[in-house]
Amino acid sequence: MFNHTPLATALALAFAVPFATPAVAQTAPQSASQTATQPSSANSAASTPTDSGNLPTIGVAAQAEQQDFQAERSTVGAKTPTALRDIPQTVTVINKAVLETQGATSFQDALRNAPGVTIGAAEGGQIGNNINLRGFTAQNDIYLDGFRDRNQYYRDTFDLEELEVLYGPSSMLFGRGSTGGVINQVSKKANLKDSAEVTAMVGTDDRYRSTIDVNHKLTDTAAIRLNAFGQSLGSTRDVMKNKDYGIAPEVRFGIGTPTEVTLSALIQHNYDMPDYGVQALNGHPSPVPKNTFYGLTTDRTIQDVQTFTAAIKHKFSDALTLTNQTQFSHSLTDARETAPQAVLTGPLASSTALTNGNYTTLPPSQLFIKLQSHDRVIENHSLYNDTTLEYKFDTGPLKHDLIGGIELGHDSYTNQAYTRNNLPVVTMLNPAYLSSPAGVTTTVGNHADSGSNEIAAYLNDTVSIGQHWKVIGGLRWDRFQAQIHNSISLPGYAAQTNFFTSVRAGVIYQPTDWQSYYVSYGTSFDPSLEALTVTNLTQNLAPESTRSYEVGGKWDLLGGNLSVTSAFFREEMNNARTQVSPTEYELDGDVRVDGFQAGVTGHITDRWQIYGGYTYMDAIILKALDGTQGHVPANTPRNTLTLWTTYALTPHWEIGGGPTYMSPRYASNTNYVQVPGYTRWDATAAYHAKQYDIRLNLLNLTNKQYYDALIPSDGGRSVPSVGRTLLATFDYRF
Repeated sequence: MFNHTPLATALALAFAVPFATPAVAQTAPQSASQTATQPSSANSAASTPTDSGNLPTIGVAAQAEQQDFQAERSTVGAKTPTALRDIPQTVTVINKAVLETQGATSFQDALRNAPGVTIGAAEGGQIGNNINLRGFTAQNDIYLDGFRDRNQYYRDTFDLEELEVLYGPSSMLFGRGSTGGVINQVSKKANLKDSAEVTAMVGTDDRYRSTIDVNHKLTDTAAIRLNAFGQSLGSTRDVMKNKDYGIAPEVRFGIGTPTEVTLSALIQHNYDMPDYGVQALNGHPSPVPKNTFYGLTTDRTIQDVQTFTAAIKHKFSDALTLTNQTQFSHSLTDARETAPQAVLTGPLASSTALTNGNYTTLPPSQLFIKLQSHDRVIENHSLYNDTTLEYKFDTGPLKHDLIGGIELGHDSYTNQAYTRNNLPVVTMLNPAYLSSPAGVTTTVGNHADSGSNEIAAYLNDTVSIGQHWKVIGGLRWDRFQAQIHNSISLPGYAAQTNFFTSVRAGVIYQPTDWQSYYVSYGTSFDPSLEALTVTNLTQNLAPESTRSYEVGGKWDLLGGNLSVTSAFFREEMNNARTQVSPTEYELDGDVRVDGFQAGVTGHITDRWQIYGGYTYMDAIILKALDGTQGHVPANTPRNTLTLWTTYALTPHWEIGGGPTYMSPRYASNTNYVQVPGYTRWDATAAYHAKQYDIRLNLLNLTNKQYYDALIPSDGGRSVPSVGRTLLATFDYRF
């Protein structure tokens, strides 16, 4: 089934059997809150044998100030908070403790901790965070507190408690899309403990950022919380400058009572400099300095997003809970963006353009870059409602946890394109940075206007059979209706109504309270109008569908203080859209990804904790009639590895760091342009006191030149990463 490289084989064997069973303390796993309240003592981790001869539980609380990377539960795998060991799929939870120790403030930086995730850049009608997950695009599979977050913007972590990444097709839980998985953002929640925290961050290349997090108890059952941020970020890339701010209030009523009501909002404004990277040369990113920028200094991407959520949860009894949630969101993007379109052999716009990997014997000093505009104004509206009923009951020896619900959704999307003509041609090396070149005119382009309505019903049952077995089965029925109008582009009008039934099945075997083994199966579907945009000639095709098979294990070791996971998976889309002629597409393609994934998180000792993951992906386009058959899907590296560790030298001093590795990958399905692999190292040092923390983060400490995001159009472009960056953060609590 798998064609492993030596690296993949070695890592698979290392994670497949994490520790010999006799060396594991068979005590119940402890949560972060439990370990944090244990007595603080340097002797709490002493290696005193237990009566059974197993290793003792680690006393994590010897370092009370050290934050805990480990998560035990997630909402992303079952609609309600569920123990990770009871989810028969791979789940990665990136909590705020990991993000704070890394100095990660953007959605993109946070996802470096999720192996198998790669980054795309602004493309076509899409702006904002573009993600690939296990080889498939996940741009429309980003969620905010369980609701699809279609807004096109660059997300921030200021109001996030954690990020949850669920791997594998999951349309049974989330509806259309979710081919490679989903990413759910979990917002910070108001609680009954008064607290306030402010942070200030200063970094090299004119990086400044501040945040505030205030929580206030209103009554014995109500609280309000406010998170906000503002930043002005420079970069090691020339001209790059981002100025953003946001605010996220939340109020909760009825905390701890049978009926709880939550009202929340997210309001964010971005004023960012777009970065379309560099063109390819001789089958690889062009060998120009990593600070080189192709565009105008007056380029900008302005984004405004507003999201409002209301939720009511009523607990009729310990066995029956009803939840209803409504979310309304709106975003407006005004983009004036310039990108490198082609590599030319002469200084005129009419000069010969290189193609197919841009192979040439001419040196970069004799080549030129033709610029083009990507200007558009995009507006999104979304309105979603989800009603969920959870009922726990027994039928003889079987215990059921039944979840059923109905989802309603409406989305609308408009995109007005503009074209700037007569943009200049610049040299590949040392391009001139212009603000308003002479002779440039603007032409109004296509206006796209689209919308969709969706209704879905779902039912999932987790059946516990005795103490050791769980069987999970679920069905979801979706009706997705969408239409699009174009003023210039084809098709002028298109509409489709899709009906699809998604399934999910899994079997979990838990012989002890510290180990869990599972097999699972799931499906997903992708309509051609899923993103409310469409490639002409595909509008009358049925949805693509994907099937996933996964077998894996999850272990809670060292008394529950260290969690280890490993899984083998196969995901295959055997009816992928493929172009068979200039006037026809068919559902005749086949894309398959076989792989292995492993993860580790938690405390090795009371002073030393670790967070890491590895993914191996053997991805191939098995069948296609567009010339890509036998190729590797775009932006799908064979190996990705992330590792982050911290060590508490004393109750106050902490150090840490780790690598991020990604093997080579292709910029597009044509495989003309290969982007080299890389290893990036980061480091941190911190001083913790009762009311404040001081932290230093050194990002990309070796100043490695690599490419963060890939863009498949125009032959394949690559966006250079940030160079060595030093951040100093002061965090004060009162």
